[in-house]
Amino acid sequence: MFFLFSFLFNLIKDYTIHMNEKINNKLKTLTTKPGVYIMKDSTGLVIYVGKAKNLKNRVSQYFRNSSKPTKVQAMVDNIDSFDYFITMSEMDALALENNLIKKYQPFYNILLKDDKQFPYIKIDVKSEFPKIEIVRKVKNDGAKYFGPYFAGIDAREIVKSIHSAFKIRSCNLKISKNSFTKRECLNYSLGLCSAPCTMKISSQEYKKEIDKVINFLNGNDDEIELILKEKMENAAKNENFENAIILRDRLKMIAKLKQKIVANLPKDISKDVFSYYSDGLSGVITNMVVRSGKILGIISYPCLDAELEESQTLFNFLIQYYQNLIIPHEIILSHNFDEKDKELLNKYFNKKINIISNPHGLNKNLLDMATENAKEYLEKHLEKEKIKYNNSIGAIKMLQSKLNLKELPLRMECYDISNISGTNKVCSMVVFINGEASKKDYRKFKIKTVKGANDFASLEEALKRRLKRFLEQNGESFKEKPNLIIIDGGKGQLSSSFSILKEFGLDNQIQMISLAKRIEEVFTPNSSTPILLKPYSAELKLLQRIRDEAHRFAITYHRALRNKKQTTSILDNIPGIGPKKRDALLKVFGTSNNIAKAEINLLESVPGINKSLAITIHNYLQNNNVQSIEE
Repeated sequence: MFFLFSFLFNLIKDYTIHMNEKINNKLKTLTTKPGVYIMKDSTGLVIYVGKAKNLKNRVSQYFRNSSKPTKVQAMVDNIDSFDYFITMSEMDALALENNLIKKYQPFYNILLKDDKQFPYIKIDVKSEFPKIEIVRKVKNDGAKYFGPYFAGIDAREIVKSIHSAFKIRSCNLKISKNSFTKRECLNYSLGLCSAPCTMKISSQEYKKEIDKVINFLNGNDDEIELILKEKMENAAKNENFENAIILRDRLKMIAKLKQKIVANLPKDISKDVFSYYSDGLSGVITNMVVRSGKILGIISYPCLDAELEESQTLFNFLIQYYQNLIIPHEIILSHNFDEKDKELLNKYFNKKINIISNPHGLNKNLLDMATENAKEYLEKHLEKEKIKYNNSIGAIKMLQSKLNLKELPLRMECYDISNISGTNKVCSMVVFINGEASKKDYRKFKIKTVKGANDFASLEEALKRRLKRFLEQNGESFKEKPNLIIIDGGKGQLSSSFSILKEFGLDNQIQMISLAKRIEEVFTPNSSTPILLKPYSAELKLLQRIRDEAHRFAITYHRALRNKKQTTSILDNIPGIGPKKRDALLKVFGTSNNIAKAEINLLESVPGINKSLAITIHNYLQNNNVQSIEE
């Protein structure tokens, strides 16, 4: 994060934003009611969203001539304007803030990915014969949920151990007293299931087994350990060594769980511990999950949030973190929450949570452990960020210097052509933003107007279509102006492509270079002398990465088209013929050539083919007289 901020500071060093008249006037009209404010930069991009109990006091704080945390000052230096929404209550402001953060994904807000959900083990105790499930979304459905599991503890292995020890069904059958099957499955024969599907066990006896499972998931490991150990010894005695090894590995997993027991912590205690550690510029929030007296995992999140108080950063994190997770009854925090924030959190999640901000004894030991993990993570994270910065932002700054580019190539696009003997011609457009691949912006072109294997003409067509879309502001990725276009090739390819820029009048707005593979020469327009970048330098590696990615993307698209064509039948062109009817015809006649020779009455005998369709097929194949691709 430090290196990213350094870049931002250098970018704005000659442009210090003062409290202009527009902002001054808006501050004077601000209300003291609760609401949400949106900070924007000079391009209109939303860079921060915040909530306030008192909009006037809160927003004004950012623009006062007072000392602020470095990350907050970095955000303030980028503010050009702000908007705000008045809400009926602070609760409404909290909900609106959360929605706007998801919508705009501002740079200076905490952003946790929705798709990274931890697994839980679910048991639907309301079911007559419950089964064990792994889920990633927790619902208020009356089922029991255990977890979350992460950081080296695999929920799947826990479920496998449960099935090895207890005779719990693993099938998806809907079983009740009035609905059962006639025959047991293989698991019953192997002694892994009690066969409730054939009523070999009553619901009362089955639920006793489920109670043993729940007892284990609540932290009591002794019974499952004894069962697995006995089964392992019996397997070894019967020379079933493969099964014995599997059971041995599951016993190791149980032992691993036992090692995570917190001394002197009751088994019925569950809590989450959060420590926020910051060096003023970068920060990290570390979460320790304690369930049933065990530390299930410790996970750290790099954190960038332009809140004025660190306690509010932690508050904002909790709101996002618990969107799809079970909240324990006790949360230990490294920063103080005032009583109003505690009430707001309880009200937002509709649950009474014991929030401890100044822990003592065992709770303090847990918080200290989380804080040490946060410190260590931040140190390693900054080292990773330094490498990432050097290979991305650092590399594009070096590229600008070495190639004498007019502007920093924040958005780079690279194009490559792929075809075999002029067939299935395609062009790829790969986009790198801030030195990193932006795959959502990748685009591909199927070449339409060029005959034969003419890479020059194919590239010209693709560039014309791309630049036309830019000028028309048509298409999400095409609306953005590239700072630098990279052509895979030498001086000839560059000259041909640069002429397209001139044709569109963009030669003074968009920079262009080419990278020749032989000795990795860089060609620039209006110069016959290539530039040789230092071998293995970050800037050359960046060019090679985007060039190789464009080549990979083009080849992948070309292969997809070629494979589609190879599996295409002339039958696909006949109205009324879909994949099922096509396959049915080929199954009976073998090839489309045989279908063309068949009489209408024979075609009509194929399942799904009526007389009308049989006539259509016969006439189409006779009129087109095309040999089958299947032959």
